[in-house]
Amino acid sequence: MQRTIGGQQPTGRRIGDFKAADGFHPVGHRTHHSSTAAVPNAGTRHSRHASGGVKLDMPESRPMKQRRFRFLPRPYNPFKPSNWTKKRFFRTCGALTVLVMLVGGFLVGNAYFKTKKIFKGGGNAAALQEGVDPSKLRGEGDGRVNLLLLGRGGVGHEGADLTDTILVASIDPIQKEAALLSIPRDLYVRSSGGGYSKINAVFVNAKNKSLATTSRSTPNRDQQATDAGFKAVEDIIQSKIGIPIHYHAMVDFEGFKKAIDTVGGVDVNVAAANTVYELMRIDGRRYVLDVKQGQQHFDGMKALAYSRSRYTSVRGDFDRSERQRVILVALKNKIFSAGTFGNPAKINALMNDFGNHIQTNLSTGEVTRLYDIGKGMDSNKIASVGLADPPNNYLVTDNIGGLSVVVPRAGIDNFKEIQNFVRNRLRDSFLASENASIAILNGTETAGLATKTAEDLRSYGYNVTQIADAPTKNYQQTTLIDLRNGTKKYTKRYLENRFKTTSSGNLPDASISPGSADFVIILGQNEQARLQN
Repeated sequence: MQRTIGGQQPTGRRIGDFKAADGFHPVGHRTHHSSTAAVPNAGTRHSRHASGGVKLDMPESRPMKQRRFRFLPRPYNPFKPSNWTKKRFFRTCGALTVLVMLVGGFLVGNAYFKTKKIFKGGGNAAALQEGVDPSKLRGEGDGRVNLLLLGRGGVGHEGADLTDTILVASIDPIQKEAALLSIPRDLYVRSSGGGYSKINAVFVNAKNKSLATTSRSTPNRDQQATDAGFKAVEDIIQSKIGIPIHYHAMVDFEGFKKAIDTVGGVDVNVAAANTVYELMRIDGRRYVLDVKQGQQHFDGMKALAYSRSRYTSVRGDFDRSERQRVILVALKNKIFSAGTFGNPAKINALMNDFGNHIQTNLSTGEVTRLYDIGKGMDSNKIASVGLADPPNNYLVTDNIGGLSVVVPRAGIDNFKEIQNFVRNRLRDSFLASENASIAILNGTETAGLATKTAEDLRSYGYNVTQIADAPTKNYQQTTLIDLRNGTKKYTKRYLENRFKTTSSGNLPDASISPGSADFVIILGQNEQARLQN
């Protein structure tokens, strides 16, 4: 007797014959149950034989139709993420990547537009280039990069445009050396117009004069006035101190303070001579400045106070100038050690700090080049140069018309001694690297002309090794002889510019004995007129 399943006759199903409605339906089998309810065991994976035993013989092989992207189900692994989980993971990672790129792009882009606004360009220093073409050099001093740094109070401060901080950062890109030259704010100078004032008032006087003489409807009127102020200070520095100024930058108190805070403050090993204790008022608030000897950390406020303090210092403004140099060197060290230029967020923060607090005629490319030079410059290669630091004390304090001022030791408006010192201390890098020896011969009847010329050249850092008379005294024009066939091209360029002549390679008189000189200069009558000018 055959067994029935749910009141029906067995259908002879075998292992592998899955026909449940919710099961897997092999292609090609055509037998169906009338309903799943009528076949309660239809979903089982075996059937029993008519005899009651389980039939274990396997059906004949039927090839399955291959379909693209249709796979057999795999065993469930609770530790393996599902496709949905993996998709969500990759989508999240992608979103984060895009977010990082957007934020990074915003920071870099934002910093870029701000740097373009701040670093407008307009200055020019041939020495920033590598392999400088000598024809690009205008005169001695162009072998360095001289940056005039001005600090002012800014909006909200008394005397907002008085430049109480005046420094020249002079960089030798060949030797990777630099010097910070301090100009006392009370230096008494005469402008091109003939009037005298303290040098810290030169900027504001020129700026106000420009504003007063320019129509309010003039485009960029304020910027023109600011540029006039910069030019006036540059002209004073170049004519009195005797070195060219290639770039300028001015920052107010707020920008300086924020920049220090953005880089996390600066650290200084304070020397005994630079300790200070002073009660001050900054931003309308009482501030106690107490800087002791040894390692000290300066935040923005403390660095600003330290740079401005002078009333309790033995040498007043001279000591303050030294402290300003110390803080600037510490800031340079912090910026380079912190990798600020490789950090878009830091660059963005610095640009936000500077904003309207800084003005300069450096371009972004020139800033990058200066950064590259500065990376390889040790702090011990940055010298502090003062004009009243013994033994080079060329300035003295004086009282003129009730006004406390600083004047040259040689006398009011006599800067010759100072020029000689500064030009040699900040020696042109091309003159220094070539160090050409020069013989100067007097080819005129004017006594002492060769000695005067030698003094002038030495003040620029030339290596004058011989002073003598020429065999004959009938030279009308100065003659320059290059005995090294152009190998010392920068010195050649400077000398040709200075004496307004073209060098030759042969001595005009066989009786001249140049010794080991690289260049021979035979002075003519025209040189006397040039020296008098």
